[in-house]
Amino acid sequence: MTVPDPADAGSDGIGTDGPPPAASLATRHIRSFAMRRGHVTAAQRRAYAELVPALCIPYRAALLDPAAVFGRTAPLVLEIGFGMGETTARIAAQRPDIDFLGVEVFVAGIGALARRIDEAGLANVRIIEHDAVEVVRDMIAPASLHGVHIYFPDPWPKARHHKRRLVAQPFIGALAQRLRPGGVLHCATDWENYAEQMLAVLSAESALHNLHAGYAPDARNPWCERPQTKFHARGERLGHGVWDLVFERR
Repeated sequence: MTVPDPADAGSDGIGTDGPPPAASLATRHIRSFAMRRGHVTAAQRRAYAELVPALCIPYRAALLDPAAVFGRTAPLVLEIGFGMGETTARIAAQRPDIDFLGVEVFVAGIGALARRIDEAGLANVRIIEHDAVEVVRDMIAPASLHGVHIYFPDPWPKARHHKRRLVAQPFIGALAQRLRPGGVLHCATDWENYAEQMLAVLSAESALHNLHAGYAPDARNPWCERPQTKFHARGERLGHGVWDLVFERR
């Protein structure tokens, strides 16, 4: 798999010739999300209709050219499952020197982040509305990412649903290969059982090594600190734990 020459990329920064699917990720996979009919506010729907077309990169089975997408060469961080976009927008505002590619499937969250981007005048965030497993497999070149954030993914708490959890193999192996040497994978969850699984999966991946002895003592991250959201603050007030894991690509 090779990075396409920018001259071969379309105006949206996507090469015309896509790579073959990575051998480590099957074409068919168990999805880590369920397309539930969630509530979408009028403001989110309006932002989705009016703002997303200019911010969203269409999914294609072709490698992305970040320089063409963002109009510059800068470190790239992949944000998987950004929820309502509060964390992504705050980090992007704090680090204008870094480009952020957010992947999400829910209209409410995509509309919410688009509105935050517009209100803050952020030029360093783009969105892909698609399954993150397929985006990583088909659109992200090896050793092209400086960081990956997976914050509070769906914990799928019932044992029979654990197979749907995102932080698992073979996805983590494929994701590690998209990180450049020294690039950082930062995961966070407020479910202790999922934190234990994350630690086991990440520790067993030979391409990664833990920057801490077990869980990270705080949300420090060489590629942006994770700001505390209203959701996080509420959980702490209620006595809920939060576990951060920060691993580096060897």
